[in-house]
Amino acid sequence: MTLVGNAQSTTPAVSGDVLEIRGGRPLTGQVDVKGAKNLATKAMVASLLGETPSTLRDVPEIRDVEVVRSLLEVHGVAVSEGEEPGSLILDPAGAKSAGFEEIDAHAGSSRIPILFCGPLLHLLGQAFIPDLGGCRIGDRPIDFHLEALRKFGAIVDKQPNGIRLSAPEGLHGANIELPYPSVGATEQVLLTAVRAKGVTELRNAAIEPEIMDLIGVLQKMGAIISYEPNRVIFIEGVDELHGYDHRSLFDRNEAASWACAALATDGEIFVKGARQYEMLTFLNVFRKVGGSFDITDDGIYFRRAATPLKPVTVETDVHPGFMTDWQQPLIVALTQAEGTSVVHETVYENRLGFTHALNQMGADIVVHPEGLEGEYRRVPRRELEQAAVITGPTPLTGAEIVVPDLRGGYAYVIAALAAEGTSRVSNVGIIRRGYEKFFDKLEALGADFDVVG
Repeated sequence: MTLVGNAQSTTPAVSGDVLEIRGGRPLTGQVDVKGAKNLATKAMVASLLGETPSTLRDVPEIRDVEVVRSLLEVHGVAVSEGEEPGSLILDPAGAKSAGFEEIDAHAGSSRIPILFCGPLLHLLGQAFIPDLGGCRIGDRPIDFHLEALRKFGAIVDKQPNGIRLSAPEGLHGANIELPYPSVGATEQVLLTAVRAKGVTELRNAAIEPEIMDLIGVLQKMGAIISYEPNRVIFIEGVDELHGYDHRSLFDRNEAASWACAALATDGEIFVKGARQYEMLTFLNVFRKVGGSFDITDDGIYFRRAATPLKPVTVETDVHPGFMTDWQQPLIVALTQAEGTSVVHETVYENRLGFTHALNQMGADIVVHPEGLEGEYRRVPRRELEQAAVITGPTPLTGAEIVVPDLRGGYAYVIAALAAEGTSRVSNVGIIRRGYEKFFDKLEALGADFDVVG
């Protein structure tokens, strides 16, 4: 086998588990999806804003939740398991400041510390951010966050080991227009504005379902938030907030990932907990490719239709567009479609680097680093965008693969399961950042694999 991975890293770091996968069999069975990673972690941070304990339900058992829990505990928040399985009780009564070293040690590669800033500025008058990590999928600047915090009245002091923020005169409402509807920056504004003096008007906000669920959490705490058409959100600051009791929105990224796994391996997977409304855009593309699905009160059945898979053209975009996190597993399925598909990645630069490994496994994928023009384009072109042209069907064969990032890593595992022969997938620990009980779910679906490292 040949060692392959992200084309942009000739010597990728290897850590975490190693899977030896024997491919060529359909994935069949049921998986349960819990709360969304992109909501649960942010709702945990929101608990800092309350004066009484909060209860969060359907919390996934993933690495990112562990990181946020440890960061909260470093800041004096007492975190305990609730009586209901998968629930956490978060009590901010003992909240305190923490130093760079402590925060950095517990944050690891996570970028979540940036979202602690608003709550900590309200609570303690200061906050610290270490150098931020995250998946290596291109630049993910925090400029939007810092500029918004400055408009609220925060003083930003960049230091060699990170950033120190202070608010000696408190925070006030602001008029903010984001250059791009960034999910993280929208979360930052919400978590900061709810306790700021006066009214905040946020324009060009992200409106993802996880954002709406976070607004629901904050409203339960006593916040006053309204939103209008054209991505405008108004937040009236209040003097105090209390704890919440909330059940997390399901993880639509995980649901879409398992749906693509059913396509790629010609299997049938029931994703318990998945809902139609939050997945409308994905379901349309799934059907165009040649997938079939049945929607029930409990979840969604995903499978291939009786006809061969068909090529599609997809443009990633902010909600309600096709999510960037959906394109990696979809591309694996598109290698088995009859014809030429095009995936335009418009949200993150360099997120198509994972396709190099798929080519080593037998796929025919050409990446255009500056994107592609076309009359069919609906999403406005961005300077950072790329495009992947996938020609199929092409048989995939086993290889030795190093996982580059969370979603690309999941795509590699599915490719290995769809391939003929044996693959060795290293650095799988990254995948467990966002997929709960990943090995157990693979086993339940009939995957043939061993954990060898």
